[in-house]
Amino acid sequence: MMAAKLLELSFGRDGAVPDGSWGECWGATSQQRNRWFDCGSRLPVHFKKWSLSKLNRGCAFMTDLELSSGQGSVVVGTEQNFEEIALNRSNEIPVVVDFWAEWCAPCRQIAPLLEQICSDSAGQMLLVKVNVEEQPRLAQYFGVQSIPAVFVLRNSQIADHFAGVQPESALRAWLARFLPSPVERLLREAGALESSDPSAAETLYREALESGPREDVVRIALARFLLKQHRNSDARSLIEQLEARGFLEPEAQALRDELDLRLAAAQSGGVAQCRSALAAQPGDPVLSLQLADALGATQQFEEALELCLNVVQSCQGESREHARATMVKLFHLLGNEAELARVYRRKLATALY
Repeated sequence: MMAAKLLELSFGRDGAVPDGSWGECWGATSQQRNRWFDCGSRLPVHFKKWSLSKLNRGCAFMTDLELSSGQGSVVVGTEQNFEEIALNRSNEIPVVVDFWAEWCAPCRQIAPLLEQICSDSAGQMLLVKVNVEEQPRLAQYFGVQSIPAVFVLRNSQIADHFAGVQPESALRAWLARFLPSPVERLLREAGALESSDPSAAETLYREALESGPREDVVRIALARFLLKQHRNSDARSLIEQLEARGFLEPEAQALRDELDLRLAAAQSGGVAQCRSALAAQPGDPVLSLQLADALGATQQFEEALELCLNVVQSCQGESREHARATMVKLFHLLGNEAELARVYRRKLATALY
């Protein structure tokens, strides 16, 4: 009864409302009401004296409390929390957004179905309920013209939507399209274990690889993990399997480039040895590029790019092409949208043309 005590402390015991109005408090889900009070849909007697508006405020209070503690498969969306609980969370799991209103009978019809389906997903899907009367700007942003309106968000984008009511079987089938596959769940679990339990993470990655579907995606994820573990040979074997198809995804190409830099850095003796060699022969293009490889392998990207750029600007022939190719590899490692990559891509274009 801790939830009841929190509500009492926050909103008092005064006010009056006929029995049954609790069931009309659509700011909370039935699962939330049951969880908060441990007594089904029944309230402690003195809460039945609350006005409907106070019940709604109490629901919002408890929902916010659940949200802050990360509990539940259903939360209430507002302008203030929508980016965090819906858009950002949709990068991890599908987020279902239900636009509704208290006066809307079809909303009451579909709400328990959405709640149950999201609850059954065991944390694989989140339901965000948005009251259109309280959050009109959110409704306007989504172009909601009639309610109930249900949207699915994936990776901060609208994946699909519909308006009106659907039978439970159709609703389950529609939402099932957005649930993560067994392979996606394995990849997510493996990623969460990379730091705390690398051995268990690798086991999950390899289990995902053996399961068949999306094996190229799994190979990239496993190769990235192995690189973090400095298991360069094992990572290269996976990249070579991907290369046998005749192409590499940008993510796989970045991993290949990192492996090449690590190999070159190892052959040249590392950053300290390369610095000493270049200090003895300042401006030597071969030694400059060896140091750039070593710096790139240790993620000292800006200095590595500057060394390569100097070679492009001052040399011709093979050294110039080697420097250009190394800069391209460094761009891949940085990510093409990184500010440092954009700055040096412009500098490289100016030097070349």
